[in-house]
Amino acid sequence: MKNILLIATGGTIASKDNGNGLTPSIDVNVLLDYIPVIRQKCHVTGISLMNIDSSNMDTSHISSISECIMNNYNDYDGFVITHGTDTCAYTAAALSYQLINLSKPVILTGSQLPIDVEKTDAVMNLTNAFIYSCEDISGVFLAFSEKLIKGTCAKKIKTKSFDAFESINFPYIAAIRNNIVKYNINTIQNIMTSDNGFHIKTDMCTDIAVIRLFPGMNYNIFDYLNSSCRGVIIEGFGIGGMPDNITEHIHRLTVNGICVVVTTQCLYEGVNWEIYEVGRNLTKENVINGKSMTIENLTMKLMWSLAHYKNITDIKDFMEKEL
Repeated sequence: MKNILLIATGGTIASKDNGNGLTPSIDVNVLLDYIPVIRQKCHVTGISLMNIDSSNMDTSHISSISECIMNNYNDYDGFVITHGTDTCAYTAAALSYQLINLSKPVILTGSQLPIDVEKTDAVMNLTNAFIYSCEDISGVFLAFSEKLIKGTCAKKIKTKSFDAFESINFPYIAAIRNNIVKYNINTIQNIMTSDNGFHIKTDMCTDIAVIRLFPGMNYNIFDYLNSSCRGVIIEGFGIGGMPDNITEHIHRLTVNGICVVVTTQCLYEGVNWEIYEVGRNLTKENVINGKSMTIENLTMKLMWSLAHYKNITDIKDFMEKEL
């Protein structure tokens, strides 16, 4: 049987009501007690790395997860991470960049209800995460509601329902039916194992801003960003459309060496600057095309790339590559 490490970080799955609302407080070994059947499939060890509400998750916490995986990498065949659902997609994306040449599965999961309440989704999600972690695949994934989602494509789209996450602009990797993993044949080539020397790069630049455009917006906010940010992500309209009068503000940002990424407020089908004049004008400003990536992915990817590349051309090349 394979050796799997469970890394607990908190979240709803590990929460109890303390009289003032839910707060993460359930120990990792108690989590495992709810899924005794999994010990028939793999050897499991649990680590309580932290026990926080995922709203409090920041880059230092995410880096701690990467370091925990690095420190235990040679002793385990796969890793399961329990995590709050609200920021799980951000962590999944960040780990996808911090864990270099990963040759083992790293499966994040969580739940909409605590594991100790009736009719919770936690038992199913945690069980499925372990099943996926025993597969011969590599990469960072999110396991939720029977489905396996590529870490850079996961997005929480529902606040209460058990099918809270979707895979955006990329097929689901797999689904579990009757405890059997059924792979999507169109994605299988992306997840086979390889071993080119695993290591981690955990530095993240937090000097960025994410700006969502709206009609009537005061664009002077971009002048403030000139003095306080190294990178800006702009959520434009439709396929990446921008008002004409924002171009001069973007120009000042790029001239000052600030990386500007333009994406769409829409979930599906991504950015296309070739259709409208306002989009074509962006190509003259050395702006980075967010393509079909999620805002969670773009945010973590920009923070990582700014910490590891100094040349704007290199950052642009990396950012526009859909991993």
